[in-house]
This record gives sequence, structure tokens and C-alpha cells, in this order.
Amino acid sequence: MKSIFNQLHTEEILDRINKLSPNSQRQWGKMDVAQMLAHCSSFQDIAMGNTFPSRGWLGILIGPFVKPIFYNDKQLAKNMSTIPTILIVDEKEFETEKEKLKQKIIEFQKNGPEKCTTHPHPFFGKLTSEQWGKGIYKHLEHHLKQFGV
Repeated sequence: MKSIFNQLHTEEILDRINKLSPNSQRQWGKMDVAQMLAHCSSFQDIAMGNTFPSRGWLGILIGPFVKPIFYNDKQLAKNMSTIPTILIVDEKEFETEKEKLKQKIIEFQKNGPEKCTTHPHPFFGKLTSEQWGKGIYKHLEHHLKQFGV
């Protein structure tokens, strides 16, 4: 399983982000490409310990049982629900969001597993830094495929 903590995997993700354009069309979902970049950036904030969304009752009940879907080799389902606080519906500026996300990915990778949040994921609960690294890669992979890169 690939991990954002691996330099080669991070470079691959950054190269794919660079292939996006303001005209990139989604294959599924509702977000446009700039909103998707902002969504991924907000997700990075959670992993970096910059934001702390609260856990909902559904996540508390079933999150621990389904959390392997976050960091295993299987693709995430298209159109799966997201954490409400990082659902982006307002208009975003593509270049700004692209650069913001790239900088957060670089910082997260550079800081390494030891700087990863210890705060629970809002749905899946407590994750190890290894699980966060795999999950971040998987989340980015999912959304880059959503836009054909």
C-alpha cells in the first residue's frame, strides 16, 4: 500500500495534481476541480492536527469496524459521503487551491509520521501515523482519479 510518507509516492501525487487544470472534468460527484482541491486541503488539515472536527454518533458506533477501508488496498467507493465540515460547496479559485494543497502535502510528508495528529479521525476514530499516511494517499488517489489524472 502506498503512503504519503514515502517521498516517491508524494512526488507521484504532486505530479498528478500538476496535470489538473481549471477545465478538468469530474467523472463522478458534485464538486468541481477547485472545490475538490479545497476539500483535499481541508482533509490535510485534519491529518496535520490543524482542525479537529467532532465525531458523530455514526462514526463512534461503526467507525472502528469499517476503518480498514481508509487504509487498505481497495479503492474508495465513488460518491461516498464525506465529513460535513470539509464538504466544499462555495466557489474556489483553482490556482490558489492547487498551490495550497501541494504545500500542505509537502509539509505533511516532510514532517513525517511523528508530527501526524493523534486526534481521532472524525469517522474512523483513532489511527496510527502509518494508517494516516496510507489513508491520505488513498484519499488523494480517489479524488485525482475522480478528475482523470
